[in-house]
Formats: sequence, structure tokens, C-alpha cells
Amino acid sequence: MDLPRLNPLAFALLVAFSPVNAQETSLSPVNVTAKGYAATDLETPISTTTLEREEITRRGGQNLGGALRGEPGIAVSNDSAQGQNPVIRGLGKDSVVLLVDGVRFNSAQPAGAIASFMSLGMAERVEVVKGASSVLYGTGALGGAINVLLPQARFVPGIGVEAAASFDSASQGLRGTAVMNASSGDHALMLGASLARIDDYKSPEGTVKRTGYDSDSFIGQYRFRIDAQQQLRVSAQLHRDEDVWYPGSTRPHPTNPATRSTTVRSPEQERRLYEVGYSRKGSGDTPLNLDVRVYRQEMERQIYAYANWLNRDIITNNVTFQTDGFDAKADWLVHPQHLVSFGVNAWEMTGNPDRMMAAAPTFTTFAANNPFQNASIKALGFYVQDDMRFGKLNLLAGLRHDTVKSSADSMNNGARTSGLDGKDSAISSSLGAIYEVTPLLRPYANYARAFRAPGMRERYESGLRGDGYHYAGSPEVEAEKADQFEIGIKGANAVFNYGVSAYYNQIDNFITGQILTGTSATTACGAPNAANCKKTVNLGGATIKGIEAKARWQFVNGQWLTAGYSMLRGTNNDLDEPLFQMPADEMSLGWLGNVMPGVKGDFTLRLVDRQDRVATQFTKGAENATAGFVTADLGATWAFAKGQSLRFAVRNLADKTYHEHLTEGVSGWEIKSPGRSFQLAWRGSF
Repeated sequence: MDLPRLNPLAFALLVAFSPVNAQETSLSPVNVTAKGYAATDLETPISTTTLEREEITRRGGQNLGGALRGEPGIAVSNDSAQGQNPVIRGLGKDSVVLLVDGVRFNSAQPAGAIASFMSLGMAERVEVVKGASSVLYGTGALGGAINVLLPQARFVPGIGVEAAASFDSASQGLRGTAVMNASSGDHALMLGASLARIDDYKSPEGTVKRTGYDSDSFIGQYRFRIDAQQQLRVSAQLHRDEDVWYPGSTRPHPTNPATRSTTVRSPEQERRLYEVGYSRKGSGDTPLNLDVRVYRQEMERQIYAYANWLNRDIITNNVTFQTDGFDAKADWLVHPQHLVSFGVNAWEMTGNPDRMMAAAPTFTTFAANNPFQNASIKALGFYVQDDMRFGKLNLLAGLRHDTVKSSADSMNNGARTSGLDGKDSAISSSLGAIYEVTPLLRPYANYARAFRAPGMRERYESGLRGDGYHYAGSPEVEAEKADQFEIGIKGANAVFNYGVSAYYNQIDNFITGQILTGTSATTACGAPNAANCKKTVNLGGATIKGIEAKARWQFVNGQWLTAGYSMLRGTNNDLDEPLFQMPADEMSLGWLGNVMPGVKGDFTLRLVDRQDRVATQFTKGAENATAGFVTADLGATWAFAKGQSLRFAVRNLADKTYHEHLTEGVSGWEIKSPGRSFQLAWRGSF
């Protein structure tokens, strides 16, 4: 359906001049990711989003993408129930840095969502920084950064347990989580586990096959308190998924596209993280806080292509992406008006896929077809940032230098062994200012320069991918550089808070996969694959601009109304047409309030506009318009005892048939989103 266009200026004026009591105490969420240390949103000249555990539970998201769906400036790209990738301001997984407890997730992800390699059930908070964030997070942070904060060992005497369990009817999904914290003297131990058993979910049109999976996640941390200022910690995380399918990857097989198709699946995939850290909390008039960590993270995946007409795999791919890293950061109050932070990040990711491919026409004989061998990416970055306060004016300035080196022994199954080394160097910067006119009127502006070095797959992978195209590796592809300008206004008191922002992002050397035809396709992919050939290339430039707004108003005691709005436009400057896969405009309206003692009710209406701004020239007509839709969610949470709550919710109340514009799949055959689903959840602490 086509929705009425919302005038952004009218929305901003409505928010800015809504009646509130300006004398109330200011309330603002705390975000660690935006500045690198705890700071309130009202002191930050950047757009942020923070979801606390209660809100994550209320939304009932099965993964990170589901929890953030509907947030202004955030969309979701998905190829399955498990693979839900957050998209920030039109930029997807390759341009968003994902962290868990501040540790960067690294993987050359061919299908699914890297964000799914952790359990959202154990998350205590999710923090999002929207917009270029390379000063703190280096390569890849053109769109922003997302940090999922899991439980930490706490020095609280005794033993405490927090647990949760839930069921949803759409997928007959069962989930259970438990976290234990034990502490005595200078020792603290935290152990946690989260398990999920998910069946194929139902859409209004019937069961969506191959959307079920099993998931197990375990975390642990030990802390030793050296003294009142210093601590040592040892942390470990393990996450395992089994029997994951990506139905959005289903494509016609190039040998006989009329009758044959393949689907990517992962029989097993696992993430392992080991971390040792040291922290020191400063004291005195000029405290210096320090945190140092070394870590190893391994993403181990089986990535198979299943022939649907043969009922068996015709491509097997086993690979581990291993990252060894070192992070050190400090913040120092050198003067009451200057909080200076600085740090170094260094990591190396290696990958060596072991791929076997069956040959047509019988697909019974397998031979090695490795996209690349012994590839590595090494990154080293240094940054400094000054958080300055002059009365009611807060300035934030940062500078960073990064060097990213890449190499591989060979690519294209050993056919190419030379010219594979690459090096990208970049200086990133940021400058922002926010001024408190009144607690409810805080205009801000910022400029940020960010960069993204090409990933391992973009440089080296050659061969058939899940989107049905044969890719030609591009070791010569150059790094992206982005300049973002943002202006906005935000404010809060005890009964009202809001934020409105407008941004403009100019990206040079935009990296994307381009369809090739004719002689160029034959040269890049070879004659047998020329009909379905893509190559990773740099566009001359792309522009993304947009506006976001959100507001929350307590119109009577205990009753809140919420509203959000997102609109962006992306342009492929080379072809003067819409940029490929840009999210639709959308609005959300909600209510949260007390309905009786101990019971809170909530209602959310999401209105998504038709998306007909599609890339026709660039995709050779492969991107089609997506219809608009409206969904409604209704729920109630009952705090029936101290530390105990039950929640009942109905999602997609009207059983609406729809899919997001960024859903992967052959146009017109994208997997549909879940239909009406009843959810029951319990959470308790002991």
C-alpha cells in the first residue's frame, strides 16, 4: 500500500514545541560506544540508540536485527530467519562495525548475519552509533557501530542467578537463558548459557521452509581485583548454530536455470572468543582510566550449496576466519574542561577456505575449487579524541590513522598468484558540537570522515556465490572514503525526550558488485560464466542523505506515547539513478503504560511506505519495487513478584503478508516475514 508522505519539517516542529515542563530533571540514556566511555546522549553531538534489557525483551526480537527493526535510521537485510543484518542509514554489514563487549566481530561473511554469532538472550544492552565512526573503530565504520554488551562478572557478595524462557507460536520456538554471578572477596565469576530450538516459521501464506535452526551460546568471565583501582579479567565465549538454511539465497543454477536451483546452508557454524584484559580506574583531580586486552576470535563455518533437484550438496566449503587482536585505550581528565582519550587497535584476520565443487552434468565428481588460499588482513590504528566543555557548549574532536594490509597466496583456485598484496592508509577525523540552550533545546552539528578497506572476499574470492553470480576477484579494488555532515536537535526532561537529525554522506570509491556483460564478462569470469558474471568494483561515488526523528512523551502519569520517522535517499552518482537496496521510508507509533497494578501494556504500529526508488541500470532490472505495509504488535508485561515477570504479546496482529525491501532473494520470490505470532516470556532473578 502507498502511505501518505510525512512532512519532516512538520514532524520536527511538532516535536520541538510540544508542551512540557522545562524545569523537570533531564533524563538521558547512557551510551559507552559513542565516545568510548560512558556519556549521556544529551552530551553527545552524534545520533545514538540505546536499548536496555527490558526494551530488548519487550520487542521480542530473536536476534540483533529483529530487536533493532523499526528504529529510526535502521533497517534490516535478511536472507533467513537467523540471518538478520542491521543496516544503518542505508549501509549494510560491510560498512557497520559490530562489537560484542567492545571486541570487534571479524569474518568474511558470505551468507547469513555475522550478528547472529552471539545470543541476544543474554544481552544487557545494545548501543548503536549512527553515522561515520572510524575515529574510534577504524576500517568499516562508514555507517556506524553496534555494540552488544553481555553480562560481566560483578563484585557483589554471594551468588545470584538471572534466568529467562520464551516461546513463540510462529516458529514453535523455545528459548532459555541463565546467567550466574558469584563473588567473594576479590574474586568474581560469571557463567551464562542461552539455548534456542527454532522450527520453520509460518507466514500468512503458509510455512516458510528451511527457516528453523538450533543455537547454543555459552559465556564465562573471571575477574580478580588487584586493589581498589586495578582488575584482571579472563573471558571466554562460545556460540554454535546447527542446521541453518538461507532460503533467500535460493537461485537458479547457471547450468539449467529453467528447472534447477541451489540454496546455501550451514550445517554447523561456531564462534569462539578468548580474551585476557587488564583495567585501571584513575583517582585524584586528573584521573587516568586504562583498559588493555588481547584476544583471539575464531569464526568457523561450513558453507554448502544444496542442489534442490538432487537433494544433496554440490558445493562444500569449510573455513575458519581467525582474528588475533590487541586493544589499548585510555581516557584522561587532563583539565576540568578536557577529557582526552587515546588508544591503539591492532588485529590480523586469516582465512583459508577449503572448497569442493561437483562438476556438471552429473554432479558426482568433486574437485577442489578454492576461491583463495592463505589470505590475511592486518590492521593497525591509532586515535586521539578530546571531549571539551565550555559552559553549555560541548565540543568533541577526534583524529585517527589506520594502515590496512592484505595478502593471499593465490586466488581463483590457484590460477593467480601474483599482484595480490594490497595496502590502504587513511586518516579519519571527526568534529562535533552540541549546545544546551535549554534542557529541551540542544542543537548539534558534526562532521566525520571515515574509510573502509576492501574485505577479504571483495579482494580475493572468485567463483559462484549465493546470489547466483560468478564473481571475479578484485585485488586492485580501492578503499572507500566517506564524508558525513549532520545537523540535529535533541532534548529531554522527565516527561518528554526527542531527537531530530538530517545528514548527508558522500562516499568516494563506493565498493559494490557490478554485473558485467559481453567481452568484459568473458575476460573477468571466463566464457562458461559470462552469462552470470559480477566483479567487485569501485564506483566513482555515491550519495546518501536523509532525515530521522524520534520522540517519547509522558502525556499523563505512567502513560507514554512514542513516535519515530526515517527517510533516506541514495544516489549512484555514476549512473544518476537510485542506489541499490535503499530502505523504504517508514514511521512508527507506539504506546506504553500502566494498565493495572504490576501490569504494563504496550502497542506498536509500524507503517512502511512503498519502495519504488530502485536501481534499474546498475542491476539490469533485477531490483523491483516493494509494496508498503503496516504491522501492529500488542503486549502486556506482569511483574507478579519481586524480580519476576511474565510477558504475553501478539506480533503482526493482523497477520499481514509482507517482506522488507532489503530481503534477499529472486525478485518477486522473496521469503515472507512471519505471520501472526503469540509470544510468552518469563524472566526472573534469584
